[in-house]
Amino acid sequence: MTRAPANLLAVRGLLLEHLNRDPNRVRDEDLEPNEVGIVGDANHRGGYHCGSDRVVTNDYSVVESSRDRSGLTLDAAALDVGTFRVSSGGRNHDLATFSTWCVAQCVANAPDTRDLREIIYSPDGKVVRRWDRLGRRNTGDRSHLWHTHFSFFRDSIKANRDQTPLFRRYLTTIGLIKQEEPDMTPEEHNWLKTVHRNLTVLDGRNPVGQIYTRMAMGEDHIDPKFQVSHPTLRSIGSQLTALQTALDALSKKDFTDEQAIITGVLAGLTPEQIAGAIPPTVARQVVEELARRLAA
Repeated sequence: MTRAPANLLAVRGLLLEHLNRDPNRVRDEDLEPNEVGIVGDANHRGGYHCGSDRVVTNDYSVVESSRDRSGLTLDAAALDVGTFRVSSGGRNHDLATFSTWCVAQCVANAPDTRDLREIIYSPDGKVVRRWDRLGRRNTGDRSHLWHTHFSFFRDSIKANRDQTPLFRRYLTTIGLIKQEEPDMTPEEHNWLKTVHRNLTVLDGRNPVGQIYTRMAMGEDHIDPKFQVSHPTLRSIGSQLTALQTALDALSKKDFTDEQAIITGVLAGLTPEQIAGAIPPTVARQVVEELARRLAA
């Protein structure tokens, strides 16, 4: 029999978590569990709320797209969202504003909308409209004055592709979910690993000086022009830029011994810049070494 797939249950749970628990709203403005549906009732035949056991001959939710034909299983591929009202960020948000926001994202072809086939909704509670990615239809029945219907291409449901990003982005946009710091890209992870390696390969004699010596000698090099988007990495990058500037200046001078290179590098940096370039795990080693020398 037709079943509710895990990825749409995750969307349902996300919406209920954030639109059903706001203490600043009265209860009848909450999004209730019975207002977020996936599987059609026992009499429902045909359409995206039905799996393979309930589709009908020439069912539009199967025959109009190869994505639907190849993805047909017992899973339903639709989500209905009922009425709600929430105040957040100094503004009121409800089913109409939620629906029009989602449609606007689809029209813009945002990456997290590309598994959506259609949205049947009302922008004002008076007229029903339909956004259809395939351009086949533009309206729906009057029940969509008080609920919005989302259809997903069946192949995305069959693949159990995560469908929460669009809805999480909406909840973040209106302020119900705190903006998360973006994950580092693989390239940024590799860059940070390189920085860490350059700053932690120590020989114990003069940790800071040995690091800068190797970089000045051209054995290690961090390109200050490398651009990253992650906030933490941008902070590290700004600290290393000052270091690289000093190293570039030193490269034009003629030093004949290692100690002169070390002295020259350190002379071009403030104590704050030196401290900022040292990872916390190394800083303690430096402090302990300095304390040992001062006590000697």
